[in-house]
Amino acid sequence: MRLSNACLVFALLAAGTPALAEGPSPSAALHALFDREWDRAMRENPLYASDLGDYRYNDQWPDVSLAAVERSHAANQRALDDLAKIDRAALNAEDKVSYDLFKWEHLDALDSYRFHEYLFPVNQLGGIQTVGDITTQSLRFEKLKDYQDWLARLHGFGTYMDQTIALLQQGVDEQRVLPRVVVDRIPQQIADNIVGDVTQSPFYAPFLKRPTFIGADAFAAMQVQAKADIAGIVIPGYRKLQSFFNSTYLPKARTALAVTSLPDGRDYYAYLVRHFTTTDMTPEQVHELGLKKVAEIHQQMLDVIAKSGFKGSFSDFLHYLRSDPKFYYTDPDDLLEAYKAEAKTIDPLLVKEFGHLPRVPWGIAVIPADQAPNTYPAYSQQPSADGNRAAFMVVNLYKPETRPKYEIPVLTCHEGRPGHALQLSLAMEMTGLPNFRRFGYFNVYGEGWALYTEILCGELGLYNDPKTNQPDPYLEFGALSYQMWRAVRLVVDTGIHDFGMTREQAVQMFKDNTALTDQNIGTEVDRYIAWPGQALSYMVGEIKILELRQRAKDKLGNKYDERAFHDVILENGTVPLNVLETIVDGWIDGQLK
Repeated sequence: MRLSNACLVFALLAAGTPALAEGPSPSAALHALFDREWDRAMRENPLYASDLGDYRYNDQWPDVSLAAVERSHAANQRALDDLAKIDRAALNAEDKVSYDLFKWEHLDALDSYRFHEYLFPVNQLGGIQTVGDITTQSLRFEKLKDYQDWLARLHGFGTYMDQTIALLQQGVDEQRVLPRVVVDRIPQQIADNIVGDVTQSPFYAPFLKRPTFIGADAFAAMQVQAKADIAGIVIPGYRKLQSFFNSTYLPKARTALAVTSLPDGRDYYAYLVRHFTTTDMTPEQVHELGLKKVAEIHQQMLDVIAKSGFKGSFSDFLHYLRSDPKFYYTDPDDLLEAYKAEAKTIDPLLVKEFGHLPRVPWGIAVIPADQAPNTYPAYSQQPSADGNRAAFMVVNLYKPETRPKYEIPVLTCHEGRPGHALQLSLAMEMTGLPNFRRFGYFNVYGEGWALYTEILCGELGLYNDPKTNQPDPYLEFGALSYQMWRAVRLVVDTGIHDFGMTREQAVQMFKDNTALTDQNIGTEVDRYIAWPGQALSYMVGEIKILELRQRAKDKLGNKYDERAFHDVILENGTVPLNVLETIVDGWIDGQLK
C-alpha cells in the first residue's frame, strides 16, 4: 500500500484566505484558486509539506486544535463557493477535469468533518507516537537552517501534544473512540519514546553526527539545546500522553469492532465505502463482489497446486507454505538483499510495458523498528517534489521467518515498480498539472493500479523459475495468494463493519484462503478494524483497470498497444474511476479515427 496524506491535506485546510480578485479569465481564476488552496494545505500540514520537500514550514507542527479544525471546515466551504463562481463551461478539457477533482475532494472533506474524523488522530499504524521517525524517513539535514528548524519543532512539541490529547479527549466525550483490540497496540509505541538516554530518542537523531558546514562550538550548543528540549518537553509530553491513554482512553475504548457502532456509524461506513472506491457501491454489493472473487481465485489456486505436484489438500498446501523453513530467511539482512535483487530484476523489463518511465530513481529502505511489529509487510514512499529524495519501497524486516520468499516478487511489484514507486513518481513529474493532482491520492486508483501490476508482473515472467524460465508454482501461488488477500478484504472489511463478523472469524477466513502468515494476518485484520473502508479500494480499482484493458483490446484489435494503454492510465495522476473510464474511452475513440 501507499500511505496517503490526501485526506489529511484536505481535512486540515485553514481559514482566513482572501476572496479571489475579479477580472481574470476562468482558467486563470481556477489556477489561482488551486495555488491558494495548495499553499493553505501546506501551511496547515507542515509535516506533509516537509515530506514533499516544501521547506517553508519546517519549523512547525500542524495545528490540530479544535479551533483550527473549525477554521479548516469553514475554509473548505469557502473554497467550494469560490469554485462555483468560475464558469466551468468556459474551461478547456484538462481544466474541467481539474475543476471536477477539486470539487470532489473538497466536498469529501466536508463529509469527513461531518463524521468527526479529526477525533482519530492516532491509531496503531501511526500518529504522534511515531512522528519522531520523520528525522530519518522524511527530513533532510543539508544546511544550517534544517537543524535550526528541527530545534524549533522540538521546542514547540508540547503544544502539538496537548492539542492531540485534547482531540482524543473530545473523542472520548463524544464516544468516538477506537476499538480496544487495536488500542492495545498503542501503549508500547508511546512507551518507546520515553527513553532514559535522550541521545537514543529518534528526535535526537540529527545531532548524533556533526555536519562539516556547522562549526564544532555551534553544533555543541545545538546538541545541548536539543537534549534540553527532548528531556524537558518531548519526553514529558509522551509521559502525559501515556498517562492519559492508560487512565482515560484505554478504559473508554469501544468493545465493538464495527465502525457502525459509532454515532451515525452506518452512514459513516457508507460514506467510507464511497470515499475509498469513488463509486456508489453499497457495503452489501462490495461484500457480494468479494465472495465472488474469492471463489474465482480459489479455483486458480487449486490449478496451480495441481501443477506443482503437491499431494494433499488445499489446507495441507497452505500449512506446507507457512511451516517449511525453505520458504523463509532467518536473517533480516538476507531478506533485505532479496528485495534489492528483485528490484534490480524488475527494472530492465519495464520498457516492454511503458512508453514513459520516471526520471527519478527508486530504491529499497527499511521500516523503522518501532513501527515494524504493527504495520504492513511494505509500503511505498513517494519521491520529494524538489528531487532530493528518490522513491522508495520501504520493507518490513521484523520476524523475517514470517515473511515468505514466494511473496517477494509480487510485493516488490506492488510497492516498488511497476506499482506505487512508478505511478507516484510519474505523477510527481507531471509539472503541468496542479499540485493537488500531482500529489493527491485516490486510493481506488493508486491501490487498484498497484494490484493490477501484480498481474502485469506475471505477464512479464517475474513469477518464473529463473533457471528454466518456466512458471514457478510457488511464486505463482504467492501472487495468487496476494490476489486472494485483496478479495478476502472485500468480505472481511464489510463483514466486520456491516455484517457483525468477529476478529476471530476474519482471521480464520484469511487462514482458510491465503498463504499469509499469522503475523501478517493479525496486523492486517487490525488494520481493517482501525481504518475501515480503505482495504476495499484495491480490488475494486484493479477490476476496473482490467475491464478497461479488455475493452481497449476488444475495440482496437490489432491497433491495441499495451504500452500506450498503460501510459494513458498513468498520464493524469490519480483520479476517480468514472474519470479514468472517461479518459480511456476517449483514447480508444481517438485510436479508431
